[in-house]
Amino acid sequence: MTKNIVCFLVAVLSQNSWSQSQERSAINGKITANTNDLEGVYVVNAQTEAMTTTDASGAFSILAKPDDMLVFSSIQFKENRVILTSENFTDLNFTVKMNLIMHQLQEVVIKRYDNINAASLGIVPYGQKTYTEAERKLRTATALNPTANAGTMAGGSISADPLFNLFSGRTAMLKKEVEVEKKEFFMKLLEKMFSIEHFVERLKIPAEYVKGFEYYAVENKQFTNILNSKNKTSTEFLLGELAVKYKEIIASERK
Repeated sequence: MTKNIVCFLVAVLSQNSWSQSQERSAINGKITANTNDLEGVYVVNAQTEAMTTTDASGAFSILAKPDDMLVFSSIQFKENRVILTSENFTDLNFTVKMNLIMHQLQEVVIKRYDNINAASLGIVPYGQKTYTEAERKLRTATALNPTANAGTMAGGSISADPLFNLFSGRTAMLKKEVEVEKKEFFMKLLEKMFSIEHFVERLKIPAEYVKGFEYYAVENKQFTNILNSKNKTSTEFLLGELAVKYKEIIASERK
């Protein structure tokens, strides 16, 4: 008799499971979010533990019935739980809104490593002279290469390029570029060290003549040497002397 009761219970449970399975139907939907990366989001029926994932467009399909809970989860989205209603099964545009997980940085620390450079890394030797773009062009145009054409003449020969540059005037032009570049560098250094108010209020240079005075100052080799040392006190002292001379030039031109 016990055996008959067990068989009866098994049959009832199987019937109930089959009935419950039959009651569920496929529900089709789609997730939406502020991103185009909608693929691979897990969709789990919390009642049956059935699971599926969304495709590239965010669409999904899973067996369920009204009152079932669908759990949507992914590494990039906050978990969302939705209890289904009968309307969801007839809604052709059933959508579930997902919210992105925002990872906020606590603090950004920027460190300067002024001691790390090409020389400290062994890329170039210590103390090696650096060249500006204009200086590199001039060096290339005037460098004589004694090994040029060594394969065609005994003992090698001298490249003709520097000689051509010399006679064509290109070398002179490049030298002028280097000088202009140096003056522009000193102009920027001077303007960084002293404001326009310093020239007008302290040195009494008329505002319309300030730029001309700067050019006048950087033409002075002694001044540029001191300016390049970044000694502000010495630079200011010599700048005052040059200002006196420059104002005399302005006065003479106004006569």
